[in-house]
Amino acid sequence: MMESSPLNLRRAIIWIGRLVLGGIFVYAGFSKLLMPNTHLWPMFVLKFSISMNISSFAQQIESYKLISPEASQVVAHTLPFVEIVLGLLLLLGWRLRIWATAITAMMVGFLAVVTRAYLLHMDINCGCFGTPEKLTGMTVVRDGVLVALALLMTVFAFLEARKPHPWSVPEKASGRARNYS
Repeated sequence: MMESSPLNLRRAIIWIGRLVLGGIFVYAGFSKLLMPNTHLWPMFVLKFSISMNISSFAQQIESYKLISPEASQVVAHTLPFVEIVLGLLLLLGWRLRIWATAITAMMVGFLAVVTRAYLLHMDINCGCFGTPEKLTGMTVVRDGVLVALALLMTVFAFLEARKPHPWSVPEKASGRARNYS
């Protein structure tokens, strides 16, 4: 007899978190690389559009006034690819606790930066996705909700890893050996 059902609230939140956050991270990474300059699609999308998108993303990072222009270039060249890879790994579910922790840490960092900019009344673009989006209170709320989902997903992934899988058959400890002949 199974001790727990294969689907419970924790597992549902883990699945929802994986799908939502993984999808958002993949979308955010691709949109930072491809979306702002899609009007150049037929000829220049691979060579010019991606480089222009990365440079405009670097300007958005620099507008937060937290790091130097050189550091914002490094972040702009690496963050979209990191988001895509982490989103795909989260969607796959392989080594979930590692990637959920990494995404949670990134989300907490994003929330801290966005909240700081909002509280300082900076009139800047969020930089969350490829298209220009003004930084508003709703941006902070959206990031807060996503951080809460990421935290729940990570904590529940650690808690569920301690339990045996519900479909596994527990071995019975008996003192006598069975004879199958």
